[in-house]
Amino acid sequence: MATLTMTRENHDDTVADGIVLIDFWAEWCGPCKRFAPVFEKASEEHSDVTFAKVDTEDQRELAAMYGVTSIPTLVIYRDGIPVFSQPGALPGTVLEDLVGQVRALDMADVRASYEKQLADHHH
Repeated sequence: MATLTMTRENHDDTVADGIVLIDFWAEWCGPCKRFAPVFEKASEEHSDVTFAKVDTEDQRELAAMYGVTSIPTLVIYRDGIPVFSQPGALPGTVLEDLVGQVRALDMADVRASYEKQLADHHH
């Protein structure tokens, strides 16, 4: 499975289920270009994971929504919940580790703490 281009329109559907890795990048960004093949290769190795790319120049609204200030930034969702976010081009081994960690998450715990965060946020 190759990478998917994420836009404001398909964002919600894309992050709704399973494991989703989002790569925020731009054409002029050197480190993004170095990270692209790493991301692409991982997408070929994990056919059950969605690998999405956001062009921050084109999708300014999405970049703003995530508060992306430096690129590349990697965001990972599982079952509609953001579980990881970090700027910087990651080496392939680190990306592999992350996918493994996200697969191993106990989603009941994650969901409980996420819902608590949201609740705390609203007061």
